[in-house]
Amino acid sequence: MVKLPYQAVIVDLDRTLLRTDKTVSDYTLDVLRAWQEAGAFLLAATARPERAITEYQNLIGFHCAATLNGARTVIPGGICENPIDTEDALAVLEQLSGLGGAVISVEAENGIYANVDIPFWQPTVADEIWNLPRKEKIYKIIASHPDLPPEQILIDLPETVYSTVADKKLRQYMSKTATKWRGIKQMLDSLNLEADQAIYFGDDNDDLEPIRRCGRGVAVRNALDSVKEIADEIAESNDEDGVARTLDRLWPRD
Repeated sequence: MVKLPYQAVIVDLDRTLLRTDKTVSDYTLDVLRAWQEAGAFLLAATARPERAITEYQNLIGFHCAATLNGARTVIPGGICENPIDTEDALAVLEQLSGLGGAVISVEAENGIYANVDIPFWQPTVADEIWNLPRKEKIYKIIASHPDLPPEQILIDLPETVYSTVADKKLRQYMSKTATKWRGIKQMLDSLNLEADQAIYFGDDNDDLEPIRRCGRGVAVRNALDSVKEIADEIAESNDEDGVARTLDRLWPRD
């Protein structure tokens, strides 16, 4: 059998590894398990918090996971944290709270909070969400608006905070120390691996740097054009098992 071309397989979850219905096909599971049994490390790099990847952790058995875009990275024996500075989180939330109608959610030390109920996420509704940083660590702030696209949700960002658009509908704010690439680097370092020993799969803005920096960067067909433009390869879509089909081509199991 041909030797594995990469020692680490790193995957974004939503719209990359997961199908639109949030499932993982039996075929994909078979391919991932084959790589794992052959000695590859399986790593997740996702915008989701830890509590929202438990199902996939149990199903796949990731060795490490960079969650909340690198704000919390789970590695063997510990967790690396990159929260937003307290005063800077206060400044972001105060400005967002001043945008009438804005829906604001906060991934914090003790779970998710929001200024209104969001049934799918089941947050704790906080009337004074702007004051939350005085009580807990803040990992990520997310905003949307019924009358504004995310590109038009504009505030003055503190020097230590950056913002990106996710899923074409959400504006998210994180510490500049919290990026997917930083989380990936922390995972790779914990496993004594270099970036060129890893293959990365992604679809969105936060996947650009990992795709550039890993040994092979793959965009699924449903990825943003900007992601596909810089990828080494464009795979089939998430609903066509693009991750697994690429891995099967790179390392035939028969």
